[in-house]
Amino acid sequence: MNSKPRIAIIIGSTRPTRFADTPAQWIMKQAQARDDMDVEVIDLRDHPLPFFDEMASNLWMPSQNPEAVRWQQTVGRFDGYIFVVAEYNHSITAALKNALDQAYKEWNRKPFTAIGYGGTGATRAVEHLRGIGVELQMVSTHAAVHIGGGDFMAVHPHFGNKPISEIEASLLPTAKTALDELVWWAKATMAAKAAEA
Repeated sequence: MNSKPRIAIIIGSTRPTRFADTPAQWIMKQAQARDDMDVEVIDLRDHPLPFFDEMASNLWMPSQNPEAVRWQQTVGRFDGYIFVVAEYNHSITAALKNALDQAYKEWNRKPFTAIGYGGTGATRAVEHLRGIGVELQMVSTHAAVHIGGGDFMAVHPHFGNKPISEIEASLLPTAKTALDELVWWAKATMAAKAAEA
């Protein structure tokens, strides 16, 4: 068994004017500075998924759409996930919800954490994500990173436009905790699955 979990950083917004790339690259840098995980960015822009229109979840029957199958193969390669979460009207983006719905088996018994951004740091969206994750038989970390309030305004390009390094002192403690928890759960679920096999 590979002891180093493979972690996907999934960018959950596809808007042309999205802010998501900034937190995605920042959390990637934090993860790459560690020696206990391998990370890769997965951008939903690279996966032109239709709105879910299969006969059933791929738990019950194989998906027919080639993009859905490619998405399932992509996310299935990983042992855990970091979702980059924007908050739209108190929830996650439609693109991220659709991407979650397009797979099922691939998410099962794998952990995830999140880095959320927006006026309230995407706290409500991350809470919705956790509920969806439970239904997909995933394990949520307790900690998540939230870029909100004055920090969000300081780094957003339409407001302060400062580099994210100027606010990272307030992000680093929760990022470390979230990544520590993610690795712990990834190793635990990997070991449990290996024992079952």
